[in-house]
Amino acid sequence: MAAKIKPNELYIERIYDAPVKMVWDAWVDPKHVAQWWGPRGFTLTNHSKDVRTGGHWKYTMHGPDGVDYPNNTHYLEVVKHSRMVYDHGGNDDQPPLFRVTVNFIDLDGKTRMEMTMALATADAAAETRKFIKKAGGNSTWDRLAEYLALESTSQDIFVINQTFDAPLNMMFDVWTDPKHLGQWTGPAGSNINYIRADIKPGGSSFYSMTGVGDTKMYGIAKYLELVKPHRIVYTQSFCDENEKITRHPMAPTWPEVMRTTILFQAESPDTTRVNLKWEVAGDATPIERETFNKAKTGMSQGWGGSFDRLEEYLAR
Repeated sequence: MAAKIKPNELYIERIYDAPVKMVWDAWVDPKHVAQWWGPRGFTLTNHSKDVRTGGHWKYTMHGPDGVDYPNNTHYLEVVKHSRMVYDHGGNDDQPPLFRVTVNFIDLDGKTRMEMTMALATADAAAETRKFIKKAGGNSTWDRLAEYLALESTSQDIFVINQTFDAPLNMMFDVWTDPKHLGQWTGPAGSNINYIRADIKPGGSSFYSMTGVGDTKMYGIAKYLELVKPHRIVYTQSFCDENEKITRHPMAPTWPEVMRTTILFQAESPDTTRVNLKWEVAGDATPIERETFNKAKTGMSQGWGGSFDRLEEYLAR
């Protein structure tokens, strides 16, 4: 983490499973950046992109509601494969909203991206933080992780990150203790009942879910890894009341088995960032993989709803 974040600054850190050059190219090459820049559901039209000290990037973001957002980024400092500083959020009708500093750090083939956004005041930073969360702005960096994975492995994945006001060990516990899990897992409006839970490597859990449509659904999770307090890996499938594997009751082309990988990182003694990766496990047909890929906006809403419930549960 950056040495010290000022009250008027916002800070984002991500580690990408890709070398610095690949991450850098995804940022600066117009054909790459158009594939991931912006919140989920947004698309992008590049007008010009000149990534150098003194250069400009002019583009328009198109919201899923049809609203266009023209942008003019001005680069103040560009050090290839290492660092960029730019003014962001301005266009022909308004000045920049904040200044961004991004550092790209090599981690033996992986890349740590450190981003600081500096605003005029602490109040402006607080309001911007709320706006970014409401608009789903942080999903931009999740989309980058997905794009890098697709480019390097040809595999589609879904990624979502969120920071919670809870220490690292507590966060691990609320993901692995059934008495906690049943209080917050599942999309908004749903209710999860753990019929059986043996949450350990080689163990499994069996649960039911109500509140999503008119169908009572059942699922089974099989735990592959639990490394306290940093990592959980499990597979997940729909099943019937007798634990026989079935298809999604409302989406017959949904993949039969999904794998979830959760990483926990302490951002301070009292805050923890959760990085969740969801991917198809085992054999799947092209139609099933296409169904998964097209459902990412819905996944963001579903997992985002669970994260909102988790945030409320931790506050209680």
